Amino acid sequence: MKFDSEASVVIVSFLTSFFSVFLAAGIVIGVPSIASDFGMNNIVQNWIITIALLVVAVFTLPAGQISGKFGVKKSLIVGVLVFLFASIGACMSFSAESFLFFRVIQGIGGAFLNVAAMAMVVQAIKPEKRGQALGFTVTGVYLAGSLSPVICGFLVYNFGWRSMFYFVIPFLVLCIVLMIWKIPGDWKTYEKDKIDSVGYLIYGLGILLFIYGFTSLMNTTGILCTVSGFILLTVFGYYETRVDTPAFNMGLFKNMKFTSSNIAALCSYLSIAAITTILNYHFQYVRGWNAQMSGLILIITPIIMAFMAPTSGRLSDRIHPQKLAAVGMSIATVTLVILIFLDADTPIYLIVIAMILQGIGMGMFTSPNTNAIMSSVPPNETPNASAAQSAMRTIGQTMSLGLLTLVFAWIMGNLELSSQYAGMIVQSSQIVCIICTAICIVAIFASLVGIKSKDEFNTNIK
Repeated sequence: MKFDSEASVVIVSFLTSFFSVFLAAGIVIGVPSIASDFGMNNIVQNWIITIALLVVAVFTLPAGQISGKFGVKKSLIVGVLVFLFASIGACMSFSAESFLFFRVIQGIGGAFLNVAAMAMVVQAIKPEKRGQALGFTVTGVYLAGSLSPVICGFLVYNFGWRSMFYFVIPFLVLCIVLMIWKIPGDWKTYEKDKIDSVGYLIYGLGILLFIYGFTSLMNTTGILCTVSGFILLTVFGYYETRVDTPAFNMGLFKNMKFTSSNIAALCSYLSIAAITTILNYHFQYVRGWNAQMSGLILIITPIIMAFMAPTSGRLSDRIHPQKLAAVGMSIATVTLVILIFLDADTPIYLIVIAMILQGIGMGMFTSPNTNAIMSSVPPNETPNASAAQSAMRTIGQTMSLGLLTLVFAWIMGNLELSSQYAGMIVQSSQIVCIICTAICIVAIFASLVGIKSKDEFNTNIK
C-alpha cells in the first residue's frame, strides 16, 4: 500500500483507540460523583467501571470473527456508532439501572473498536514497520489515559459527571467521517467462514459467570458461578477444536511465543489495572482532594506511557519484543511494592516516583508485548490475534477491578466509600497491592518463557 494510505490507517486507529479508552480511563474520576448522584454503595460503585470491561471481554472474541468476515473497517464504523449511541444514552440516564445499561451498550461498541482498530493496522502496515505503527496505536490508548483524568476532572468539577459523555460525542462523529472518507476498501480474512454462534454463546456465558463469580467469592453463589464459568470456558476450548469455522482458532496457542505473550498480557493488566482506582480513592477519600486535583496528578503515569510506547514499539522491530516486555514488567513490579505501604502518611513524592516507574514499566511492556502477539501468527489470523490480545487486556482489567471489589467488600461490607472510612480504604488497597505484586511476577516469567521458545515470528524480529 502507498504510504499515505498507511498513514491514514494509523491516524484513524490512533483516534479510535484514543476515544475508546478516554471514557474508560476518565470515568474513574467521575465515579464518586456518579455514585453520590444515584445513591450507590461501594460494591455497586465499583461496577460502574467493571461492567463495561466485562461486556468488552464477553464480546471480544465474536468481534474478532465478525471483523474478519465482514471487514475490519466496516466493523470499526459499527463499533463507533454503538459507542456513540451509548454515550448519548449515558448523558440521559435517570437512575443507576439506566446508567449501567448504557455502560453495557458502551462495552459492546468498545469490543469492536479494540479488535478492529488493531487488526486494521496489522493488515495494512508492512511487517517491518508493524511495531512502530502498533506503538502509535498504543500511544493513542496511553494519551487518552493521560489526558482523560485531567479533562474529566475539570469537567466533573465544573459541569458535573454527564459532561464527560457529552464531550466525546463530536469526536466520535469525526472518527466516523474520517473512516468513510480517508480509508478506501476493507480487509476480510474469514469471508467464507460461518459464524460460530454456539461457540460465542458458550464463551460469553462462561466468561460472564466466571468474572461475576470472581467478584462475589465471599458467598456460595459467587463460588458456584466461578466454578461454572471455568467449566464452560474449558468446554469452549474443547468445542473450538472440533468445529470447522471456530469463533477462535485454538491452534494458535501451539505457538509458545503467542501463548506466553498472552499470559503475560493477562497478568500485567490483572496486576496493574486497579492501581489508578486505588490512587484515585486514596486522593479523594483518604487525602480529601477534589476530582480536578486528583485528575491532575493521575496524569503522570499515562503521559509517560504515551511517550514510551512508540519508542518501545520501534525497538521491538529490532530487538526481541519479549525481552523488552520482561524488563518493563520488572520495573512495573517495583511500583506495586512501593504501593503496598501506601497510607495517609505516605509522602506525595514517593507516590509520584511509583507512578513514574509504572509509566516507564508499562510503556516498555505493552507495545513490544502486543507486537509479539500480532507477529507470532500468520497474516490471515490477525483478527483472531487482535481478539486474543484485546480479550487478555479486558479480562485482566475486569478481574483486577473484580479483585478490588472483592477485597473492599471483604473489609468494608456494604458501607459507602467516604472519608470517614479512610482506614478501611487504606487497608483494602494494601491487600490488593500485595496480591497484584505476586501476579506481576508471573507476568515477568511468562515473557522469559517466550524468549526461550523456538517458535518463529512472521517478521524479521530475532
